[in-house]
Amino acid sequence: MEYIILFGLLAVLLAIGVPVAFSLLAATLATVLYLALPPIVVFQQMGSDITSVALLAIPLFIFTGELMMKGGLSDRMIALASSMVGHVRGGLGQVTVVGSTLFGGVSGSAIADVSAIGGTMIPQMQKRGYDADYAVNVTISAALVALLVPPSHNMILYSAAAGGGVSISDLFAAGIIPALLLAAVLMVTSYVVARRRGYAAEAFPGFRAVLVRLVAAIPGLLLVGIIFTGIRMGIFTAVESASIAVVYATVVTGLIYRHMTWTAFKAACLGAARTSGMVLFIIGCAGAFGWLMAWMQVPTMMVALLQTLTDNPILILLLINVILLILGTFMDMAPLIIICTPIFLPVAKAFDVDPVQFGVILLLNCGIGLITPPVGSVLFVGSAIAGIPMTRALKSIWPFWLACAGVLMLVTFIPALSLWLPSLLK
Repeated sequence: MEYIILFGLLAVLLAIGVPVAFSLLAATLATVLYLALPPIVVFQQMGSDITSVALLAIPLFIFTGELMMKGGLSDRMIALASSMVGHVRGGLGQVTVVGSTLFGGVSGSAIADVSAIGGTMIPQMQKRGYDADYAVNVTISAALVALLVPPSHNMILYSAAAGGGVSISDLFAAGIIPALLLAAVLMVTSYVVARRRGYAAEAFPGFRAVLVRLVAAIPGLLLVGIIFTGIRMGIFTAVESASIAVVYATVVTGLIYRHMTWTAFKAACLGAARTSGMVLFIIGCAGAFGWLMAWMQVPTMMVALLQTLTDNPILILLLINVILLILGTFMDMAPLIIICTPIFLPVAKAFDVDPVQFGVILLLNCGIGLITPPVGSVLFVGSAIAGIPMTRALKSIWPFWLACAGVLMLVTFIPALSLWLPSLLK
């Protein structure tokens, strides 16, 4: 009966539109009361989850992304990308993918990526005759690259949800090749769709312009190298790197670029505080839900259930991917990571899947969920920027969705894509 209460109530609340965090909390409390456990343990667990030292890096990286977004870095990334690939057919689509890849290495957030890059590129594409649905689909799918490259705070969250046994530096390294692969596949998809629709190419500004814009973007791009190299070499921890990133971002945007005004700085602080509060509250609620599932031995039952269905690792991984894709359509990324990691990570380990590789698989699944209705937050943001109904974007999103799903399959069944770089850097 307790399983019906826990999962049934959660499903009902989500179906009627209750926010994910409150749905998780309500389902957890109802089940705890049914089991005659003291309700205080729920709130104690929420507190213990959000006070983890490792999670301190998340609000700091969120703040870094806000500073870079308000400090004009996105404009420099777009300018660099435009000079590099703007002359290709459907050039602005190519610019969006490359710009999102470059900015994603700074923001580490798909929402921040689509807000910063999409806020500029979607109106530009619409102004130059690109269809609004194409502009949205390119932007939101390209934003998923940010989930896989340092400093992805979702990787930090996965490491914490896995019990801290998965190296954050290994996760950062593991996401780089899949991220570049995803960007390359999306560029090909953008080109094919643009050619089919007859979009024009932009004029090539010359190699001098490329060099000038590269030099202008280098101070911002160095942030990725500082974070990754510092953690990889053991110079500082993830939390320390996040603190350094905040200081570096403030110096770059305020003193080097001279784009950061006091008003923009206050807006960045407020935006980071608001986003961090939302994320940490979701983490706390999801953590309590995950603790109750562990107490009820749901992960053990899930391993046993899947092993009874099949002992084929390929089928097991396909099944996990399907479940994660379905869950990602109506759950935000943070709670999905916290809830699903303790459930599916033991299953993956039982079939000899490396925890680092599984982290990349999980994040990519969750990312695809962000562009899939009914609760695709990135999809909503992109559609809102373009001023079109979400349904209009959905009608033509399938080439981009299938491209992302294809990369997911490659990452799932070719472990070297995720594990080669971490092993090389050890």
